[in-house]
Amino acid sequence: MAPVLKPRPGVLDIEAYVPGESRVPGGVKPIKLSSNETPLGPSPKAVQAFTAAGVALERYPDGQASLLRQAIARRYGLNPDRIVCGAGSDELISLIAHAYLGPGDEGLFTEHGFLLYRIVVLAAGATPVVAPETNLKADVDAILARVTPRTRIVFLANPNNPTGTYLGIDEVRRLRANLPDDVLLLLDAAYAEYVRRNDYEAGLELVATTENTVMTRTFSKIFGLAGLRIGWAYCPAAVADALNRIRGPFNLSAPSIAAGAAAMDDVAHIEAAVRHNDEWLPWLTTEIGKLGLAVTPSVANFVLVHFPVEPGRDAAAADAFLKERGIILRRVAGYGLPGALRLTIGTEDENRKVLAALGAFVGARA
Repeated sequence: MAPVLKPRPGVLDIEAYVPGESRVPGGVKPIKLSSNETPLGPSPKAVQAFTAAGVALERYPDGQASLLRQAIARRYGLNPDRIVCGAGSDELISLIAHAYLGPGDEGLFTEHGFLLYRIVVLAAGATPVVAPETNLKADVDAILARVTPRTRIVFLANPNNPTGTYLGIDEVRRLRANLPDDVLLLLDAAYAEYVRRNDYEAGLELVATTENTVMTRTFSKIFGLAGLRIGWAYCPAAVADALNRIRGPFNLSAPSIAAGAAAMDDVAHIEAAVRHNDEWLPWLTTEIGKLGLAVTPSVANFVLVHFPVEPGRDAAAADAFLKERGIILRRVAGYGLPGALRLTIGTEDENRKVLAALGAFVGARA
């Protein structure tokens, strides 16, 4: 009998990523507020472009995703040669890890950072290092204190998922300035379009002015194209060259390229999504707070709701109670937050229904 082939060291240490749930018992259509999807859906122009691209599925897509890169460059005033597109920002983050991490190296991220960071570090054969957060927020000094000669990448979600907190641009610059030149700073700005704070910057300037910073973005959130898996990275020229050497030659489909370009150009649709979030994010934060539940202040399209630790009143009990009513939030115990649920901003009707259900849960347990 042939010996069992074993994967490289680190792979079997990975806890597979578990997405937000999408079904509830009974087969009823749920109110799904577990994955930070936009309640407005995709741009109609993106849907039209996707449909039009479907008439030539026998043809290979443009391996350079030129139409999409040009649309992104046009929108933000960037050099398209330094834009790399991928199957979601997840793929790009994974490619960066594989390009710059290996056995003996360290990848550093914060205590409640996106779960993917640990996965890609281990998959590359490197060692994950965790920096503690302060009040559920990344702490620059704590990050810097854990940098060693083996550190190769620092992953920073800004805003962070699942907390919704962020670092202002001055703190991000301080982090970059105090990291060694041979450490890559990866700024994961998946929720950047939602942020309305004067001290926030997604990272474009840092990428433009340093040789060791990368910013990743996604079409899965405000653009409403999660089902197509589209992401992009803005990189120093040398990093873009490395990623283009190791990515799949046709890592985006033709319909994805077409839909992504159309979505990027539909500024009115994006602005409508921002206005909706600007109205309902503070409303839910305030109204949930009135129920006696703590809410972490968020700048993204979700809030982190904290529950008491008593059995029957805790996050697990709340999750079960809501699911019985067809409402799905996100358990975040895997992020080190077992006492909280993450709630995506939904439609007006969904927001009012989840608030009513949370009120019923709190009242029933009072």
